[in-house]
Order: sequence, then C-alpha cells, then structure tokens
Amino acid sequence: MGKVIEKIAKGRVLVSDGAWGTFLHQKGLKTDECPESWNLQRPGDVLEIASSYVEAGADIILTNSFGASPLKLEGYGLEEHTLELNRSAAEISKKAAGDRALVMGSMGPTGKMVMMGEVSPQEVFKGFMEQAKGLVDGGVDGIVIETMTDPEEARIAIEAVRKVTGLDIACTFTFSKNQDGVYRTMMGTDVGTYLEMAKSAGADIIGANCGNGIAGMIGIVREIRVIDPAIPVLVHANAGLPQYMDGKTVFPESPGEMASRIEELVTAGANIVGGCCGTTPEHIRQIVKVLSNLK
Repeated sequence: MGKVIEKIAKGRVLVSDGAWGTFLHQKGLKTDECPESWNLQRPGDVLEIASSYVEAGADIILTNSFGASPLKLEGYGLEEHTLELNRSAAEISKKAAGDRALVMGSMGPTGKMVMMGEVSPQEVFKGFMEQAKGLVDGGVDGIVIETMTDPEEARIAIEAVRKVTGLDIACTFTFSKNQDGVYRTMMGTDVGTYLEMAKSAGADIIGANCGNGIAGMIGIVREIRVIDPAIPVLVHANAGLPQYMDGKTVFPESPGEMASRIEELVTAGANIVGGCCGTTPEHIRQIVKVLSNLK
C-alpha cells in the first residue's frame, strides 16, 4: 500500500492542488514556450506555485510535468531532456511539500493518436516509462496520469508506470455529458469502459479531471460508485465551465461557489478533491475549510 492509499484507508478525504498553467502564464510563460522548461530555467517561479498550494492546506500537490513525455517535448526540441525535466519537476514539488504534503507526479497525454497509427504503442510505452523514471528519481509519492481521453494510450501509460515503480498510480479521464445525458470522453469512451481498462491495467485510484465544473463531477462520481463502490476516486474539477469574455477564456466559479458543492461531491464518493483549470490557492483554501468543518 502506497502513501496516498494509506491516507485514504484511514478514512480521510484528501485535498489536492489547483491549476498550474494559469500561474505560469501570469509569471510570463509565453504561449509557444514549453512549461516544463521552467523547471530548469526558472525553478523559483515553479516552486512559488507549488508552495502556494501547500500554504493553502493541500494534502497532495502535483508536479510541473504534465507535458513532459518525450513525444510532447520533441515539439520544443527538448526530448533529450526528458529525465532531467521530470526529475527537477518532482524535486521542486518535494521541496515545497516538505513533510506537509504528498507529491504526485503529473503525466498527461502525448498528443499523438495511438489508435490512428500516428505513433507506435511501443514508442508511447517507452516514452511514458522514461517520464515516470524521472519523476520517481525526483522523489514523488505517486503518479497521476491525467486528462486522458484515449483508453489505449491510458492503458499503455499505466502499464509503463507500473513497470518503473510500485508507487500508487491514479488515472483520470476527461468526460463531457452528451446529448443523451451520458458521460463520454471525446473519443467516445464511457465511464464503465474507462473503469474496466484502468483497473485491469493496474491503476490504484481512478477519477475525472477537467471538462466539468464541480456540478458535473458529482454526476460522474455517482456513476463510478454504481459500478465500483470501493476503489479510491480522485476529482479535479474546473472552476465552472469556461466562458469567453473580452478576448480571453475565464472560469466563472468563485472559491466560495466551488467549495459549497464539496460536501455533495464527497457524499457521492470522492476520496481526493482538488482543482483543474481556473482554480487558485484560494479555491483550495476554501475546500480545506469546508472539509475541516465536515469532520
């Protein structure tokens, strides 16, 4: 049993962190710049973001490594630095966490379609293994494979991470409700199909992130719990659904609004709750406050 599962097994609802990309851009990250390059070029700025979530009371923080697979990094000519970028991402978050929070290494999609033949499964597997090795070398307490839509890519990622480490592995998909009221990924995968794949591949924790505000996540968690009442569930909700205002995308849900639905989300069966796009340390602080009152 890994450290994350161990805490869940004690009956605690854990709070994860919120958005990272928004803050990197606020600090000057250009749209054509690799976010993970800052782990080496501007580690102090990355540390500030990680620390802000620890100060807000998060039990778990992630790493600045979402797009740090070699297949994604090659778009910036940085694929040769995969190990170094992931290791430094983990080390920065571990430094911020100290003994106050656990760190889960973030791994996102490669951007290549396995099922369309854009890349071979072997190449994807090798890339995810290399990314996971860097994160593990940097000292993470677990890995979260997140924002996935393709069950084949997610399966390869889980199996690649499992080849590298015995740490806890979480895998989250991004679902949207279709016209028939069914939650599916953009690849058409429903909740049941995703669950079956993730569990058979070796995921310890499953769930959903992005694509929905907290209201949408409540429905997804309920659906998961009908299928599997026991497996730990992680949810990273957006701060509401995105709106385009004055030439930019905004997420309208205030920290108070988001926190007001947390009890419903936990009652539905979530074990780890945190934020995705548009969420801030203040959103996390308010969630921590609500959960401490629930106890």
